[in-house]
Amino acid sequence: MSRSEKISFTGSTGHALAGIVDVPEGPVRGWGLFSHGLTLGKDSPAAARICKGLAEQGIGMLRFDNLGLGGSEGDWSAGSFSVKVADTVLAAEFLQGQGRPVSLLVGHSFGGAAVLSAARNIPGLGAIVTIAAPYEPKHVEHMFDSEIDAILRDGSAVVNLGGRPMEVRRHFVEDVERADLRDCIRTLHTPLMVMHSPTDNVVGIDNASEIFLTARHPKSFVSLEGSEHLLTGKGQAARAARIVGAWADPYLVGQDAG
Repeated sequence: MSRSEKISFTGSTGHALAGIVDVPEGPVRGWGLFSHGLTLGKDSPAAARICKGLAEQGIGMLRFDNLGLGGSEGDWSAGSFSVKVADTVLAAEFLQGQGRPVSLLVGHSFGGAAVLSAARNIPGLGAIVTIAAPYEPKHVEHMFDSEIDAILRDGSAVVNLGGRPMEVRRHFVEDVERADLRDCIRTLHTPLMVMHSPTDNVVGIDNASEIFLTARHPKSFVSLEGSEHLLTGKGQAARAARIVGAWADPYLVGQDAG
């Protein structure tokens, strides 16, 4: 069993970001941090089910809403990939301040790119996991490629992201186009597991191949056959959690209490 603690910390833009720490009831094998997809939030199926699944295995996990999503303050359109990365680092510092040092980073989709970038600024990491992550942050532009010219010309546009209207500003587009993960991945110096479905029709499997080939050993690849991008199907997120929990075991820093 596990329990959930509601928390809040100040993000890089000065706004309060809402989070949940899924805390194991028994001995704690280590602490981790989860970064969700572009507009998904901490309560999305992938985030909630994976974090709860890891907590059931003795790994405490913090998941939080990015700027302007869920219970977090601010305006999502004021964010960017760089803001997401900076907030990931601050979330790790928050856990550290609670006496819960982060051993494990897990990122899903756009959050997978964020943890690859944030890792170099989080000391003491033992392991990193990406799930359905893009090799290049600008991959998200395919979700609104017909509006990019208007965004760059007019400064912003309302686009359909995940079935809801969201404002995308010029600085977001310019930021993802500048972001380059190649050096981040090559210099991780941290065990990496790349997880991806070969039938992912949102972020293609070729992204996983590029991440895996760019990374140095130790690295592992797990094919999530039968899963779709959001891991909403029955048992998909739970399966991912079981795999992550087993693989990460040698890299965790244990704690006596939660």
